[in-house]
Amino acid sequence: MHVLVLGGTTEARTLAESLHARGERVTTSLAGRVAAPRLPGGGIRIGGFGGPEGLAAWLSENRVDALVDATHPFAGTISFHAARAADMADVPLLALRRPGWVPTAGDDWHPVDSLAQAAETLPSLGRRVFLTTGRMGLSSFAHLDRLWFLVRSVDPPQPPHPPRMRVLLDRGPFTLDGERALLAGHALDVLVTKDSGGAATSPKLTAAREAGLPVVVVRRPPVPEGVPTASTAREALDWLTGPASGR
Repeated sequence: MHVLVLGGTTEARTLAESLHARGERVTTSLAGRVAAPRLPGGGIRIGGFGGPEGLAAWLSENRVDALVDATHPFAGTISFHAARAADMADVPLLALRRPGWVPTAGDDWHPVDSLAQAAETLPSLGRRVFLTTGRMGLSSFAHLDRLWFLVRSVDPPQPPHPPRMRVLLDRGPFTLDGERALLAGHALDVLVTKDSGGAATSPKLTAAREAGLPVVVVRRPPVPEGVPTASTAREALDWLTGPASGR
């Protein structure tokens, strides 16, 4: 069996490692946006495919038996390309999508549909912003010259970005004590995050709730309908090694 995993997430790495350990042929494809990504076992390819047609051709040329879309919930376009390519190449497709976060008692969440809407909401909520949406899309906040930002990302961001900004280069998982210390140490009064889900970056939500801070939450983009889904790498592995994959 040859499985192509469209990766970039913890679940993608876990799945690829499990397949590799079982002796299956697995190739993980990464977009190449992170300078030093954590690489799983098995084959690795970096960069795009050239749209759904290019991905379909790659699936056929490399005799791929199953395709797993385990990209970040905000990767967006690639999920639609994967669905189209799988249909063109007649390859079974599974979407591995971690569940989104759910607010609990005491949360002060302000859901929005985009980074631009998040930027519009911020001035009414606070002045010292913990921005955890990554280095992409900082241009949406570049005009907010009266706000101060602590921007956390894996790689250094490029302009345009907010003029009053400190960059914290770090990679999850993060601890609750660490997030508490960041909020208090920088006197932060509002948090901005994407609904990426998962436990690795969720402690910031708990820390914000404890501190009574408002949280601007960017909703996930739409995904293709009708694609089988799994919420964990274990579920994906069961699908790949069982009859549901159609193999």
